[in-house]
Amino acid sequence: MKENKEVGAKVKSIRELQQLTIQDLAERSGLSIESIEHIESNMDIPSLAPLIKISRALGVRLGTFMDDHEELGPVITRKKSTADSMKVNKNMTYNSLSHDKSGRHMEPFLIDIDTAEKSGFVLSTHEGEEFIYVLEGSVEINYGKDTYVLEEGDSIYYDSIVEHHVHAVSGKKAKIIGVIYTPI
Repeated sequence: MKENKEVGAKVKSIRELQQLTIQDLAERSGLSIESIEHIESNMDIPSLAPLIKISRALGVRLGTFMDDHEELGPVITRKKSTADSMKVNKNMTYNSLSHDKSGRHMEPFLIDIDTAEKSGFVLSTHEGEEFIYVLEGSVEINYGKDTYVLEEGDSIYYDSIVEHHVHAVSGKKAKIIGVIYTPI
């Protein structure tokens, strides 16, 4: 699995390349200085919402934090490839399905969701849209004031500006395809 320190290092590298201070990035992203320091120093595993805010503040795609190569033509990701995965929070591991594609506008992921306690979920919100297709298990999506349970073969497409959270249900792990679009 790609180590989270690479994400923090890339955030710091891009910020410094743009000659921004941590305070500048905090103001642009709406995150606290402490949150950015924790991400850059690998003290925290950032969830998707702060990473999206940081990517927008830096003017880069979300996938930039996972990219190693840029390919202009089609990109093939083999079934057993897990070289570009990252733990986004304690319950979800994101496996990039497009890490080598340059100039992309979507971020497709194969996401493994571990079992978790139902309490303590923090809803996130960010600009853009999300599409989820359930491959294995069952997932619950809290979306605004509504709750949806999706089984294998079900999908959902929603505006991610509405507060939401995705997690496994029934005390079992789940696997989904998630496609995230965030305008730059």
